[in-house]
Amino acid sequence: MAFVTRQFVRSVSSSSTASASAKKIIVKHVTVIGGGLMGAGIAQVAGAAGHTVVLVDQTEDILAKSKKGIEESLRKVAKKKFAENPKAGDEFVEKTLSSISTSTDAASVVHSTDLVVEAIVENLKVKNELFKRLDKFASEHTIFASNTSSLQITNIANATMRQDRFAGLHFFNPVPLMKLVEVIKTPMTSQKTYESLIDFTRALGKHPVSCKDTPGFIVNRLLVPYLMEAVRLYERGSCPDVSSGSGWSLKGDASKEDIDTAMKLGAGYPMGPFELLDYVGLDTTKFIMDGWYEMDAKNPLFQPIPSLNKLVAENKLGKKTGEGYYKYK
Repeated sequence: MAFVTRQFVRSVSSSSTASASAKKIIVKHVTVIGGGLMGAGIAQVAGAAGHTVVLVDQTEDILAKSKKGIEESLRKVAKKKFAENPKAGDEFVEKTLSSISTSTDAASVVHSTDLVVEAIVENLKVKNELFKRLDKFASEHTIFASNTSSLQITNIANATMRQDRFAGLHFFNPVPLMKLVEVIKTPMTSQKTYESLIDFTRALGKHPVSCKDTPGFIVNRLLVPYLMEAVRLYERGSCPDVSSGSGWSLKGDASKEDIDTAMKLGAGYPMGPFELLDYVGLDTTKFIMDGWYEMDAKNPLFQPIPSLNKLVAENKLGKKTGEGYYKYK
């Protein structure tokens, strides 16, 4: 009898697993909220993988700029991918562009989408307001995902009534080139939702890694403290110097140039920490650090960085403004 019972349980379990697997959402239609660098990149790779995509932002001007950027990026991809067949490259570009439409009204397009990926400003209140509104218009099966790099997914998901269909999808910049995607599962995220997002990520040609809803997930939790330790090495023993272009006079352990060179030649990193900070944007890094400090003010890794705060206050945010820790022409 025990054997029969075990066999029955195994049979039921197997049937349940098969049923759950069959119910996974196959993502075909994607809505991307935010036409900036990350949102446009996500829209591009989704369109290139054969998905129907709607890219949403506040104005037609922003969307026109996004679409132009996507086309330029696609042509670079096509030139490399179809080097020996330019015609096929042109067809790839046109087919991908035709699969991406735009809209300034998110509520009107989410009713027929399988997945909403948000890539807007890193502000919890703004994200919560967006998802709370879209939750009323999206189909019951629709999965919501945030591309946030620093905010906790649970805090965003709680703005909706679909916590089980909410997760994090953290892409990396530039999206068309970077293979990694962090798939963040909150305590409420269903296995069905998680597996659907893993499948979607792989369909884009990306490599998904899983992480719980912990601050910074995997990459930023390791990367940002490393970057901040590099700045502390540069700042250590430094003092304010109004005559210096950066406002700081090195009297400490190493120059930023030598730190960058050391990490590139000694650790094999493609960029040094100061080069990477300027590339990412000093305001973005400061936002992450401020959030972590507010969360755990006693953690020595999360302490404020004087030179970073000063540069951001002066709107010297890195490459995008022409100056950060380095100056750019």
